Amino acid sequence: MKSSGSLRRGGVLPLICLLGACAPVSRPVSPVSPITSPRLAFHDSLVTGASPSAVGFSASLNREIDSIVANGIREGAAPGATVAVGRHGRLVHLAAYGVMARTDSSPVSVNTIYDMASLTKVVATSTAAMILEEEGKLDLNRTVASYIPEFNAPDKSGITVRMLLTHRGGLEAFAPLYRTFRGREQYLQQINARPLKYAPGTQAIYSDWEMMLMQFVIERVTGMTLDRFVAERVFGPLGMTGTMFNPDSTITSRVAPTEFDSTRGGVVRGFVHDENAWALGGVSGHAGLFSTAPDLAVFAQMLLNGGTYKGVRILKPSTIARWTARQDPGSSRAYGWDTPSGQSSAGHYFAARSFGHTGFTGTSLWIDPERNLFVILLTNRVNETRQNSRHVPLRRDLADAVQRSITDAPLIDWEVRQ
Repeated sequence: MKSSGSLRRGGVLPLICLLGACAPVSRPVSPVSPITSPRLAFHDSLVTGASPSAVGFSASLNREIDSIVANGIREGAAPGATVAVGRHGRLVHLAAYGVMARTDSSPVSVNTIYDMASLTKVVATSTAAMILEEEGKLDLNRTVASYIPEFNAPDKSGITVRMLLTHRGGLEAFAPLYRTFRGREQYLQQINARPLKYAPGTQAIYSDWEMMLMQFVIERVTGMTLDRFVAERVFGPLGMTGTMFNPDSTITSRVAPTEFDSTRGGVVRGFVHDENAWALGGVSGHAGLFSTAPDLAVFAQMLLNGGTYKGVRILKPSTIARWTARQDPGSSRAYGWDTPSGQSSAGHYFAARSFGHTGFTGTSLWIDPERNLFVILLTNRVNETRQNSRHVPLRRDLADAVQRSITDAPLIDWEVRQ
């Protein structure tokens, strides 16, 4: 793992400049003062930055975002945040706000690394599965047992890969297995042994176990651990040097702390917040990934570009279109991804064809292919406790502000039409 200095010199900052922005400097802010963030300085590049008005936004967009995030932080949504907004291949907003933690007044920067939580499901696990399907190595209609023979409980014999990806596998949503079990083998045994909550394929109930099983399938197919596969096939080719599982201790100071956990020695920093992912060694299909706003901007732009970024192809356009489309009546789920639904973090104005996901730690990513834009919000809202829900309206307020700022397309409240 590179040191934080080499990441700044050779990785994150060049990525920011390729997206068209040089990193701003944020500063700690008291709870009652406004948060100020220097505006970005843009320059021409292969993927250039732009002022909001150059890509069909109101000129006031950046000020509106600053105000929304400042208000959220003042009201306790999180100690700090980073935000990235892009449209038509141009980065119009990349800024950092607040401080690293309730007990750490170090300012957040755009290079701050956040625990992605369930964004792992789409950025890592679903992307890996998409690649394998394109290569003919993964069949969504095959059963999980055909890839993992020891997943052999009779009541689970009909669960398919497709069911896992759409959260229709019948598995329970969660259980604190971390209190007793460790490692892939023990977790697979437990998921296999635990009773189903409903008949597979009959409902859609969000479950971490299903994406954990997807990880196990991917690892059987590739003969590689999930973290190694996505590093070699996705993050490395895209230059996402701030994206990884199990950050090296040399860059812990760049990682935003999460929750206070007395069983793990205090405030969790530099290792995964999710306890089940921690019990799996920090690499899981449902959680464990760490990343930055600039890296996720590259990832989002790759998807909007139809699977390519700076001449590197990760996926085919047809694969992205199919996997990010809603799959079943009565459910907002695509394959791994989510789509807008009533009161979701996408807010009122992201069209039905949009796709995104959120993470428990306070992360979110939404992409609107119709308006060719993305909105990224990264926070550590669980610091120092998960008993905090102010991030929920913050996500919606940010999404709505970006969509309302568009000047070259009609504003449609898709949420009220659902």
